[in-house]
Amino acid sequence: MTTDPMQEVRSFILERNPAIGQLAPGTDLIDSRAINSLAFVDFIFLLEELTGEAIDPEDLDLDDFRSLDAIEARFFKQKAAQ
Repeated sequence: MTTDPMQEVRSFILERNPAIGQLAPGTDLIDSRAINSLAFVDFIFLLEELTGEAIDPEDLDLDDFRSLDAIEARFFKQKAAQ
């Protein structure tokens, strides 16, 4: 793994969706189906691995996964601010 967790997130998405090509930080990952229901559980496991913390499904909001910016704000910047 790289030292940049967001690069790992990008790689995860692009490996499953090579047709996307470039992935802009504001791209809606849900509407574009870059993250779909089949990959969502694996994606949560990846985020848990990268953050080192369990993610409680009760605390999840779909908007936390809408874009790379939203993912970074919810799972990485929030942790860095603590």
